[in-house]
Amino acid sequence: MTRGDVLIELIGVTKSYPIDDGKSYQAIRGISLKIRKGEFVSVMGPSGSGKSTLMHILGALDTVTTGTYTFQGKEISRYSPDEIARIRNKEIGFVFQSFNLLPRTTVFKNVERPMIYGGVPRQERKTRAMDALRVVGIAGKADNLSNKISGGEAQRVAIARALIMNPSVILTDEPTGNLDSATSRDIMHLLTALHEKGSTVVVITHDPTVAAYAHRRIRIVDGKIIEDKTSR
Repeated sequence: MTRGDVLIELIGVTKSYPIDDGKSYQAIRGISLKIRKGEFVSVMGPSGSGKSTLMHILGALDTVTTGTYTFQGKEISRYSPDEIARIRNKEIGFVFQSFNLLPRTTVFKNVERPMIYGGVPRQERKTRAMDALRVVGIAGKADNLSNKISGGEAQRVAIARALIMNPSVILTDEPTGNLDSATSRDIMHLLTALHEKGSTVVVITHDPTVAAYAHRRIRIVDGKIIEDKTSR
């Protein structure tokens, strides 16, 4: 797949969740969009807008109720459970607001973990993990426990872990939500640099300052896209 090819496509996607009395809540209401390889996209909306639900669908963490989700040219529902697990491990790099690091495990081992699941040989794991930590500027913390570093450092570790399998897309959910403004700028500059090197980056956020880093900005309200704008 080359830069500019369609990586992700949603067509008429809805997502409903059951609530009391046999009723359902529709979090996503007929969303259609394409994300191309090499894009830097932000999805912005207020709390309850459906953006986190959309993130879970894009990350193959949840399934659609109706409509289709195509990833790398194949409808996601046609993948087997093992193939879905492989896609989540290898093709999608996740970065969450809460970092999702193993707390009493070293920085190195947190970054190494996806490669263990992916069957990467030990020596290659070591080389790639240290290379990823150097990319995010935190190689000097490799032997620190992940619960003994700052929030900004933890988010850099999370980004290194997201990069480690050379994913097709880096999917981030409120990546600066737990960080101060200066550290938030550092993290967004890092994601911008990764995009400039060719990574596809999708940022889910409620913050217009964070959204502004992206070249393409999507706004979602009440489960619907109300704006999809490309600035450059």
